[in-house]
Parts: sequence; C-alpha cells; structure tokens
Amino acid sequence: MDVPLWLVLIVVGALGIKLIRPPWWLVAVILLGGYLLADSLFAPLIDPITK
Repeated sequence: MDVPLWLVLIVVGALGIKLIRPPWWLVAVILLGGYLLADSLFAPLIDPITK
C-alpha cells in the first residue's frame, strides 16, 4: 500500500499536536524554520544526515 508523504505528515502532525499539545507558536517556528532551512545554503550539509 502506497501512502502519499503529505498524508503521512498531516496525520503524524495532527496526532503529535493532539497528544503532546505543544504551543502553536512552536509548531509554526519549527515548520517555517524547516522550510527556510531546506531552501538555504545549508541544505547540502543537512541532506546526508537526514538520509
């Protein structure tokens, strides 16, 4: 069974927010920081770590 990555991220994110209940500003900072970091000069340095 193939599940799209975006669906898995939404489900895991929703469960994480529901179970752990982090502050919304922390969720926004992590999402925005990850998005900006993935599109930066540091992306090639992080790529081997995440694989």
